[in-house]
Amino acid sequence: MSMLLITIVVVLVFLIIFQIAKASEYVGVLKGDDRTRKENNKVNGFFMIAFLIAGLIGVYWCNELYAGKTLLAHDAASVQGEKVDEMLKVTLLITGIVFVITQIVLFWFAFKYQESDKRKVFYFPHNNTMEVIWTVVPAIALTVLVVIGLRNWFSFTSDAPQGANVVEVTGKQFGWIFRYSGEDGVFGKKYFRMIDPANNSLGLNWRDSAAINVSDDKAAHDDIVLEQTMYIVKNKPVKLVINSRDVVHDVGLSQFRLKMDAVPGTPTSLWFTPKYTTKEMKEITGNPDFQYEISCDQMCGNGHYSMKGIIEVVTQAEYDEWLAKQKPAYYAAFPERDPSNMKPAVPVVDSTKKATADAVKVLPVEKKG
Repeated sequence: MSMLLITIVVVLVFLIIFQIAKASEYVGVLKGDDRTRKENNKVNGFFMIAFLIAGLIGVYWCNELYAGKTLLAHDAASVQGEKVDEMLKVTLLITGIVFVITQIVLFWFAFKYQESDKRKVFYFPHNNTMEVIWTVVPAIALTVLVVIGLRNWFSFTSDAPQGANVVEVTGKQFGWIFRYSGEDGVFGKKYFRMIDPANNSLGLNWRDSAAINVSDDKAAHDDIVLEQTMYIVKNKPVKLVINSRDVVHDVGLSQFRLKMDAVPGTPTSLWFTPKYTTKEMKEITGNPDFQYEISCDQMCGNGHYSMKGIIEVVTQAEYDEWLAKQKPAYYAAFPERDPSNMKPAVPVVDSTKKATADAVKVLPVEKKG
C-alpha cells in the first residue's frame, strides 16, 4: 500500500512539473523569447548558487551523520590494515580537496558568467599551458597513489614471516571451508573427484582408488577441516591459502581491510597479523555481538547474500586449548579408525594354568621325621 502511495505521489510531482514548464513556455511566447530567456538565466544562476550551498552542507551533514557507522570509525584490526587505512585517508584527502574546489568553480562560473548585455562572449578554445597542468598534475597524483597501493599489495601477498600459522580457505556455494595441517605441519593432497559433501568436503586423498588412480596420502590423515568458523591468534601472522571448490568467490576481510579472489584451480594467498582478539573488539566497538566476518565480495550465485564466515581471534593459550580438542577429518569420516574409539585389548588368561596354580595352593605339605 505504501509503495502505491509513493508511486502516485511521484507521478503527480512529474505532472505538476510538466504543467509548470508548459505554462512557462506559453508565458514566454506572450512576453517575447529574449526577455524570457534572460529571466530564466537569472533564475537558473540563483539556483546554481543555492544548489552549491545546499550540496556542500548536505555532504558535511552526511559525513557527520554516517561517519561513525563506517569501518573507518575504528582502527583496522590488523597491522597490515593500518597501511590500507593510511592509503585510503590520503586518497580521500586529495580527491576531497579536488571535489570541493571543482564543484565551487563549476557552480560559481555558471552564476557569474550567465548571459548579460554588458558582456560579450569570449571563445577560449585552446591553451597549451592549462592543458599541460591539468594533465600532468593529476597524472603525478594518481601515479603516487598507485605506487603506494602496489607497495602495500606486494607486502600482503609476499611470503609470510617464518612461524606464521597457515590456514587453507576454500569457498563453495554458499559457505567457507577451513583446513589446518595436523601434527606433521603438512597439508595433504586433494583431488576434486574425491569430494564427498557428507564426509570429504575438500576431496582429501584418504584411500586407494584404482578407478580414479589416486593413492592414499598419509599427510591428509591428520588434517583438521572446519566449516564457517576460523580460529587465528592475536599478534601472530597468519597466512591464508585461498581456493574455490566451484565458481569464483572473494575472501573479504573488511575489519582487517584485506580481500583476495578465490579462483577454482588457481590458489591465491595473503597474510596479516591480527591486532585485537574478538573479545577486545567487542569492547572497542561497544557491540557485545561483534564478530569478525569473512564475506564473499564476488557475486557467486543466488545464495551469495548468505555466504558469511566467522573469524575468532583468540590468545595463543586459547588457540592451543581449542586446537587440542579438534579431531582430524579422517577420523570423523572413519570413526572406527580413531585410536581414541578403539577399546583396549582384554588379556586372555589360560584356564589350565590357573587351575594348576589353584591345586598347588591346596596340596598338603608333608612333615619330615
